[in-house]
Amino acid sequence: MKAIVFGASGMVGQSVVRECLADAGVERLLAVGRSPLGLQGAKVAELIHKDFLDFAPAAAQLTGYDACFWCLGISSAGLDEAAYTRITYDYTVAAAKVLARVNPGMTFVFISGSGADSTEKGRTMWARVKGRAENAVLAMPFKRAYAFRPAIIKPMKGIKSKTMLYRLGYIAAAPFFPLIRLTKYMTTSDQLGRAMIRAARDGAPKKVLENADILALE
Repeated sequence: MKAIVFGASGMVGQSVVRECLADAGVERLLAVGRSPLGLQGAKVAELIHKDFLDFAPAAAQLTGYDACFWCLGISSAGLDEAAYTRITYDYTVAAAKVLARVNPGMTFVFISGSGADSTEKGRTMWARVKGRAENAVLAMPFKRAYAFRPAIIKPMKGIKSKTMLYRLGYIAAAPFFPLIRLTKYMTTSDQLGRAMIRAARDGAPKKVLENADILALE
């Protein structure tokens, strides 16, 4: 399987990169970003692309892939709806349109979040925008597309969130992780990465996967 990952510097992106590099079934991985990440490995390459609202100039370099792992995201804290939409919805749709055109046999895995609002009409801004992005991706002419909605993600093996608020939250919640895990509202970053790869390779039982579905898939 040849895969593309967006958002490789984030917690989820780092995890899926690591799992892809460890998986013999992934023969090539392309990390797309606006600045170099310094990724190393015989089967990993980087594509530096500045304009995330226009991927048409990079279409040739994005051709020939079986899967895309969309891990690009940002906290909505401190952002108005327009700014959050630009990153969460506009960037996703811009890339997905080009990928669906040049890779019709591709599986697109979009990392959303527990509580995303697929009706796009709820009161919570981030949930509406995430739901809108989910709906857009799932409607595109990919071979398969999935929206993953993880709840609490426990970072593993030195991986850290780029968001300070999340890092502080993980530190505070750490003593309670064993109990939280029993509720099936938590997944580790490793489990999430492996589940994404499995969905891309083998498919998943539903298009929108909540945290319990992700655990079952992994």
